[in-house]
Amino acid sequence: MAICYENHRPKTSANRCSQNDATSLYKCRKFTIPNISDIAPCSSFNNQDHYKKPIAQKDEIWLKIREEARYDVEKEPILSDYYFRSILSHCSLESSLANHLAMKLSNSNLQINILCEIFMGIFNEDQDIRKSIRFDLSAVKERDPACISHVHCILNFKGFLAIQSHRIAHKLWSQDRKTLALLVQNRVSEVFGVDIHPGARIGHGILLDHATGVVIGETSVIGNNVSILHNVTLGGTGKLCGDRHPKIGDGVLIGACSSILGNVKIGEGAKIGAGSVVLKDVPARTTAVGNPARLLGGKENPIKLNIIPSLTMDHTSFLCNSPDYVI
Repeated sequence: MAICYENHRPKTSANRCSQNDATSLYKCRKFTIPNISDIAPCSSFNNQDHYKKPIAQKDEIWLKIREEARYDVEKEPILSDYYFRSILSHCSLESSLANHLAMKLSNSNLQINILCEIFMGIFNEDQDIRKSIRFDLSAVKERDPACISHVHCILNFKGFLAIQSHRIAHKLWSQDRKTLALLVQNRVSEVFGVDIHPGARIGHGILLDHATGVVIGETSVIGNNVSILHNVTLGGTGKLCGDRHPKIGDGVLIGACSSILGNVKIGEGAKIGAGSVVLKDVPARTTAVGNPARLLGGKENPIKLNIIPSLTMDHTSFLCNSPDYVI
């Protein structure tokens, strides 16, 4: 059993639990951490040796996650089983994430152990994905003030989970395992409300803030350190095949409910205002707003940004440079 409760308590009036009092019942339970060998191993290994491996001492972010998990358990003991199975029973970030994603994406026809084996196998063989996971974690923690901890991000932030699921799907797609890749995409869309075609290429340090309604087409390319808010579409303009989706440069910030359509390029460090519809290229370090989108300062002499918008997450600084802004 993953969680043990102290059942052999004297049946006195001082400590007897009332059947009608959930609080009292909870207070009568004493949580004890089980031995690692007492739990069922992640099915991707099918043996106990995986859980007997030492915790990776050089992985600072994983050690921080475990520390945060222990703190959360102290604050909310009722979550101890959940945290143990999701975080504390695992020897690495990859093992924890593979198990957690498998739990989220499984259903009656997709068994957890099968998904966990697939996910962990991909994490083990692709060092770039392992690095990207950590860059993405740091991006969420640094840019989203609603993220209170790294462990909170892993367990609860569907934008982060959707991106990691896409990395798995993209790896399967590149291995010509397209049927399985599309199945993962479909489950991600159903569970997280994020639809990213497995053919899309996405860099590291990505923040999908809120994430609901994000759609990213097959031939889209997203650079590093990009921040994307909810209900953003990187789509095509019709039913043409071939290279038909946007190319997003490093450091770009794309505001909520924006649509970027067609094989257009958004230059490095550009900002797309919320609700914009972009149909043409946007130069680097410029701001595009409106429907259809226009460049602040005009096409001939657009106002240049001197900061990286995806890192500052600043959506409104352009207003001071817009004399025609009214409310």
